[in-house]
Amino acid sequence: MKAGRRPIVALLGNPNSGKSSLFNYLTGLHQDVSNFPGVTVDKKSGMISLSENETAEIIDFPGTYSVYPNSTEEKIVINTLVNPDNDNYPDLVIYVADATQLERHLLFATQIIDLGFPMIFVMNMVDLAEKDGKTVDIKPLEKYLGVKVICTSVRNGYQLDELDFALKQHLKLLKKPDKSVIYQLSDNETFVASRIIKSLGTDNLYRGKILAHHFQWIDFLTEKNRVFIGDLVTRSGFNDIRLQVQETMRRYDDYGMTVRQTISTVASAHKSTTDKIDEIITHRFLGPVFFFVIMFFIFQAIFSWASYPMDMIEEGFALAGAYLDKHLTDVWWTDLLVNGLLAGLGGVLVFVPQIAILFFLIALLEESGYMSRVVFMFDSIMQRFGMNGRSMVALISSGACAIPAIMSARTISNPKERLITILVSPLISCSARLPVYAVLIGFVVPQGTVLGIFNIQGFVFMGLYLLGILGALLSALFFKKILKSDGSSFLMIELPNYKPPIWKNVFLTVWEKVTSFVVQAGKVIVIISLVLWFLASFGPGIAMENAESRADILKTERQLDDKQYEHLKASLKIEASYIGHMGKWLEPAIAPLGFDWKIGIALITSFAAREVFVGTMATIYSIGSESDEKTIREKMAAEIRPGTDQMVYNTATALSLLVFYVFALQCMSTMAIVKRETDSWKWPIIQFLFMGILAYVSAFIVYQLFS
Repeated sequence: MKAGRRPIVALLGNPNSGKSSLFNYLTGLHQDVSNFPGVTVDKKSGMISLSENETAEIIDFPGTYSVYPNSTEEKIVINTLVNPDNDNYPDLVIYVADATQLERHLLFATQIIDLGFPMIFVMNMVDLAEKDGKTVDIKPLEKYLGVKVICTSVRNGYQLDELDFALKQHLKLLKKPDKSVIYQLSDNETFVASRIIKSLGTDNLYRGKILAHHFQWIDFLTEKNRVFIGDLVTRSGFNDIRLQVQETMRRYDDYGMTVRQTISTVASAHKSTTDKIDEIITHRFLGPVFFFVIMFFIFQAIFSWASYPMDMIEEGFALAGAYLDKHLTDVWWTDLLVNGLLAGLGGVLVFVPQIAILFFLIALLEESGYMSRVVFMFDSIMQRFGMNGRSMVALISSGACAIPAIMSARTISNPKERLITILVSPLISCSARLPVYAVLIGFVVPQGTVLGIFNIQGFVFMGLYLLGILGALLSALFFKKILKSDGSSFLMIELPNYKPPIWKNVFLTVWEKVTSFVVQAGKVIVIISLVLWFLASFGPGIAMENAESRADILKTERQLDDKQYEHLKASLKIEASYIGHMGKWLEPAIAPLGFDWKIGIALITSFAAREVFVGTMATIYSIGSESDEKTIREKMAAEIRPGTDQMVYNTATALSLLVFYVFALQCMSTMAIVKRETDSWKWPIIQFLFMGILAYVSAFIVYQLFS
């Protein structure tokens, strides 16, 4: 351990081993999500207390199958484990394995031990193994690995206190594994590895072997190191692929007997519960039907369950604004507080219930093991559209946010399939569109139910999601035809046993996502709301004074009462403001879509983040209408086109705007992450133009049809 640095504990293991559940148990809410240095892969870390004055950092590394990686996330893990100077280099490894899949999970564990790391081996999910009729004896495994083995079940808290104790004891001693070498290198491997470690000044032969396999992309190696290793590998006849396969097979053969001694199975002619469920859930015809039923339920829940808390939040902000406006002094900062800050906050917080419900239900699907089945079921379909089953994870994740969805495409090894997935993922409606949909759907269909239970607006909401999915698939088919590829990939994925969700994990996920929305999106929305207030409250030259004078003249001509006069004056002033001039400049281009200059303002500002649309409208209509207890939706519903009796937000305009937001790429963060993932501005620019043209043409057609 480096002097002066707090100990670092690495949580390592295969995907679906329960590693993240254990991380949540150990760290609770004391977590931090950042990026690994130089890459955009999430780094989840947290602190645990060792004593009154001492803490240790726990890092939840991406799930990894072996030291021979197939994805960017796995490469990050290997880069860390072979470089003692890496800031994230662990002093202790907690290796988490699924007791029901022990043989496969031991491969990476034995490789880590050969790299010389102190380890605690956690055999998780022993309750599920015992439920399947298996008996567990850890003594043979402890003897074979030479490390402490602890049986746990994070779900019911079994022996987690023993893990706590062992963790603190190991950090005090940092004792090397008793069995430091499990895999015996061949003469050729020893020859190459020994010369590599001698040149680098290290002493672990197995580390030298890994560097021989991966010297092209290991980040701490200098160009001189790469040339030396490359020449050595070439001259020695070091056969990369053959030696990887040879090592893997020899490890499996070596510990096979130990696995059978550790996990013994009582012979049974009965199928497991997971197999019985999978006969229905992954059925060729019933599986997709079941999936769409689940999606339908999610969309219904988002509208039905969230309606009451949303109404309460919205009405609360409207009442608060009216109260402050009535009781505070009539000065500029009162207007800023009520119509700028409060309106912006209301535009953020009113949608927390819907976002919380969305992430809650998605977390349940992930925790139960169902999402892996979705990947498996849709792989063949995705292949037809130029993607693969792993693309389904990205597309489903896009329902929450396109940014992590695009990052998740790193698990796709085929470059063409990965690029197509990145390009079409933003077409899937994300949670940022929820606020826009929620406001506009009310102008298209009334509230009500079908058969007394199905929310009508929920049907429209699902229709918008299906429209986005259809757009994504057709766009993928288009890119499949024009992009070149060396060939298609194949899918290899684990289908974990079905298990009840760990509620702590679910609620931590919801908490993390909601707070991220409130803090990250909220920060943008509130700042933009304040900027909008300024742009809407002031204008160039004497434009604002002229607007007031015109309102005085029209009051006399039309014999308006005081309330009508105030409304007219506010409308004329916002039209004369800086923001009004911006909207007027854009209006000719968007008029064929049914949009006016106020909608044009929202289109500009929502490029920062789609959900800013609602905050923008809240600010504009708070400034541009009389101060009362009306909600933003009521104010928008009352808006009339100047000189006519036609509602601005009629069915045609609302549908046109909905379709525009389904397809348009109005998210700076998404463009930035696409640039980062593709290492070029070429693809985000192509993506922006493609989706922008698609959105404009689609909205134009819809408006012309319905108007």
